[in-house]
Amino acid sequence: MVRAMSSKDHINPYEFIVAFIDVIGRWWIQMMGFFFMTVFMFAIAFPYKYWQQKENRIGFIIMYGLTFFFANFGPNATTFVVPAEVFPARLRSTCHGISAATGKAGAIVGAFGFVYASQEKDPAKRDHGYPAGIGKSKSLIVLGVINFIGMLCTLMVPESKGKSLEELAGEVEVDDDRRGSA
Repeated sequence: MVRAMSSKDHINPYEFIVAFIDVIGRWWIQMMGFFFMTVFMFAIAFPYKYWQQKENRIGFIIMYGLTFFFANFGPNATTFVVPAEVFPARLRSTCHGISAATGKAGAIVGAFGFVYASQEKDPAKRDHGYPAGIGKSKSLIVLGVINFIGMLCTLMVPESKGKSLEELAGEVEVDDDRRGSA
C-alpha cells in the first residue's frame, strides 16, 4: 500500500542546524558544508558518464541528496545567521539586507547560468532553444570550484559561537577571566 509522505518522512537540514549551530559553531558548519559540497560535486562531475547509466542512478540520487543536505546544513543556513551577528549594531540591519540581496542575486545568476552552461555541444542532447554550453560534467566541475572558493572565503568569517552581539560588535569589554578561556 502506498501512502503519502508526511513532513516527518525526510531529514530536514534546518533541524540539524538548530541542534548543532551552538555546539559545532557557525564557522565549522559553513566550512563543512562547502567542503562536502565540493567533494560531492567533483564525485558527480568527473565520472558523470558512469552516473548516467541506468544501474547507477540510485548512487547519483544519493550523491545529489548529500550535496543538497550539505548546501542547507552549511552555507544556506549560515549566510543568514552570521550576518545577523557579526556586523556592528548600528549597521547590522543595513549590512544584513545587503548580504541577503547579494546572496539572492548570486543564486539567480547561478541558477540561470547553470541552465545555459550545462547545455551539451551536441544539438540532439541539448534542451530545445538553448545555445551550446560547456556540458553538465564541466558545469558541475565549475560548481565544485566555486564551492572550494566558498571554503577559502569562509577563512575570513569570524566565529560568533558563544559570543554576545555586543561582544561581536566590540561594544563591550570582555573581562580577563573570560578572555583567557575563550
